[in-house]
Amino acid sequence: MYTQQKNKALFLDRDGVVNVDHGYVYQSDKFEFIDGVFSSCKTFYDAGYKIIIVTNQSGIGRGYYSEADFLALTEWMKDQFSAHSIEVTDVYFCPHHPKKARPEYLKECSCRKPAPGMLLQGIQEHNIDPACSIMVGDKLSDMQAAKKAGITTRVLVRSGQSFDESAKQEADLIIDSISSLPALLNT
Repeated sequence: MYTQQKNKALFLDRDGVVNVDHGYVYQSDKFEFIDGVFSSCKTFYDAGYKIIIVTNQSGIGRGYYSEADFLALTEWMKDQFSAHSIEVTDVYFCPHHPKKARPEYLKECSCRKPAPGMLLQGIQEHNIDPACSIMVGDKLSDMQAAKKAGITTRVLVRSGQSFDESAKQEADLIIDSISSLPALLNT
């Protein structure tokens, strides 16, 4: 019986990994890509990895910007990746918050990291093998979500966030910059 070969993915948190985390960014003129993000993603893309972004966006739930604002920025961001010959396979976002949100977004959900919902959706929809995939994040919640989704390589990047011992313990690798990421392919 023929079984379809599973894909591998490079899962990326957005704020703090793809772009500088200026807090609730939703406009392209305020979106500052982190140095090395394109060259690193291109290396993985060329090596056959799907590029999937998973991002908590409680700014939507808090009313700071709309889903339409987020989706417009996401299209612009994907176009910037395309200009570097990288296809972003998908972008998943969670607009919810359990305590600070407008009523329609105020809830405990299965998508807000550290819950694994966005990762599991990407794994399901794109036939991803989590054991061959990588999650890059800048917070403990990114590492926890990846672990719950069965992603065996979890990378914590120091891009402005300070993290405690618990975050470090959940990571397989801690790097100073996303530009250090391609070295993973050679190990």
